[in-house]
Amino acid sequence: MSDHPFTFDDYPEQRPRKGRRPVRTVLLVMLSLVLVAALAAGGYLWNLARTFDSGKQVIANALPADKPEKSEAAKDSQNILLIGSDSRDPAAGDAQSDTMMLLHIPGDRHGIYVTSIMRDTWVDIPGYGEHKINAASAFGGIQLSVATVQSLFDIPIDHVAVIDFEGFKGLTEALGGVTVNNEVAFQSEGAQGEYFDAGPIRIEGDSALKYVRERYAFTDGDYQRVKNQQAFLSGLISGILARDTLTNPVRINNMVGEISPYLRVDEELDAAAVGSLGLSLRSVRSADVHMFTLPNAGIGTSADGQSIIIPDTGAIADMGAALDADDVAGYLDTIEERN
Repeated sequence: MSDHPFTFDDYPEQRPRKGRRPVRTVLLVMLSLVLVAALAAGGYLWNLARTFDSGKQVIANALPADKPEKSEAAKDSQNILLIGSDSRDPAAGDAQSDTMMLLHIPGDRHGIYVTSIMRDTWVDIPGYGEHKINAASAFGGIQLSVATVQSLFDIPIDHVAVIDFEGFKGLTEALGGVTVNNEVAFQSEGAQGEYFDAGPIRIEGDSALKYVRERYAFTDGDYQRVKNQQAFLSGLISGILARDTLTNPVRINNMVGEISPYLRVDEELDAAAVGSLGLSLRSVRSADVHMFTLPNAGIGTSADGQSIIIPDTGAIADMGAALDADDVAGYLDTIEERN
């Protein structure tokens, strides 16, 4: 690490992006975004680095020793597997991943691409045969989850990060709340349930957790829950990358301090690595973050009677090829043309 602190002297305006409507996805992309925002603090970054490293936990042997080779075209890109869990739900905790996303940062650092993979997607888990993708962590921990995604797209994973939803309670409070465009009005479950009206709403703290956790209020369960988490993330990104956040060292420090205790990362993803990556992404704004769900073939039933998400093998192959060519932007253009 250099003896000199990073600086962040220029805050370019958001660049309009033609044609792409980001399909807002679940929560974990903000790990990188918080640390991009941290660069705005200039010399204060090293204190933030200590906060990050002292708060997070390290997952030993998180990355498999065997991985596909990265192509020459994609040599400067980064693929980060983001896994979310909900400690309130025992079935989702460490046994199975509640949310899984692949974050792709292209070599030119002109954007961030986040692919949400539905947790019930039926895939081949190395050494275990066909199962729902979220079962990989139950069979073999985080390393097997990484190996499964590498096998699915035939690309290497550079880093992995696991986050507990509980961390977003303090994060929303540090931001002073998050504005969410809520698609469907609903009442969350339980004696402490809360009503969320349709349209723009402001949520923080416990209300934010109730919002992102709820699934039983909806006839389509996880599908609407994912949409709500996507809407929440859209508001979160806007709050993190707002100018009054980027230029407020106290707010940035509070965000990093609130989220780091709920993070588990691979051994190489320390503050120096994330800070360096964040520096390379210093011009990224919310309009440059493109999020979408990996296309699937709908709901089906496995041979043993489980309700599953049927994989779209063609879409998976196309996505793998796009990652290998470092051209996820082109892949998204193709999806839009089909729609």
